[in-house]
Amino acid sequence: MTRFLLTGGGGFVGQWLARLLLERGHDVALAGVGSLDDGPRILTGSERAHVRWIAADVRSQADVNRMLDAAQPGAVVHLAGVAFPPDADRDPAATYDINALGAVRVLSALVARSDAGTLDAVAVVVGSGLQYGAHSADEMPLREDAPQRPLTAYAATKTAQEVAALQIGRASSLRVVCTRSFNHSGVGHGAQYLLPSLVSRVLALRGGGSRQLALGNDVVRDYLHVRDVAAAYLALAERGRAGEVYNVSSGVGVSVRQLAADALLRAGVNADISTEPSLVRAMDIPVLVGSPDKLERDTGWRPALTHADIIDDLLHAATH
Repeated sequence: MTRFLLTGGGGFVGQWLARLLLERGHDVALAGVGSLDDGPRILTGSERAHVRWIAADVRSQADVNRMLDAAQPGAVVHLAGVAFPPDADRDPAATYDINALGAVRVLSALVARSDAGTLDAVAVVVGSGLQYGAHSADEMPLREDAPQRPLTAYAATKTAQEVAALQIGRASSLRVVCTRSFNHSGVGHGAQYLLPSLVSRVLALRGGGSRQLALGNDVVRDYLHVRDVAAAYLALAERGRAGEVYNVSSGVGVSVRQLAADALLRAGVNADISTEPSLVRAMDIPVLVGSPDKLERDTGWRPALTHADIIDDLLHAATH
């Protein structure tokens, strides 16, 4: 049994990872701003009773210190951060403080405890596939040695987080593993994200009226089920190589139009898919797919689910 601390643990991925860790017999502490009740309702009552909640804000070094002393973790998965890119772009300074400096506060405090001999932990620092920015379609799937060209404040803060995390790892005995996690979704994902929003709009068409499903940019993305992402983070905590960066991805791209068509088919709804000019964004990455080869080779992890499974789970959750 390992004592795990999940920063940002009350969020979507944090709760799914907590569920997996409990299933594997680990001790789990979740940390975040406010209370566990502020996040999505993913964990069952029984699961919530078996995790510890620590109220902590990564913008406060005092909170971070108290969080680590209370949790005494053998493994930290750092998920805390501004997760919705448009929110990050609206306030870049605050996002750098949370996403980049928040990681620095957590990792520096871990180093201090490691140097003092009071704590020995591995830290998995979660980044984003958006750190790569735009690359040509013939470069897909991207490997970890592809250049990073962040286009947005969100992607830039995640790139800065990774640079800082790896530097701290190189300069200390702390074992740091970083991810560049591509798109993922599942039950409990916020309605503002693509797949939950798409499924919600498809279900609304059952009520009659317009039989048009309007889309914006028909980009290609690499989607994983959140359960596979949780399994990848556990695999990296257990078997990831310190000082390395790993794509958490499927290696398979799917277009927004294909996602829409699959959602309509699986919901049993007939509708025409169209492009709405007002939804088209001038700046977007046309294709973004990551190679999972390094993650698979080093940890033995493999994705078990597909984007169709995500759609089915979202449909089931919305109708039951």
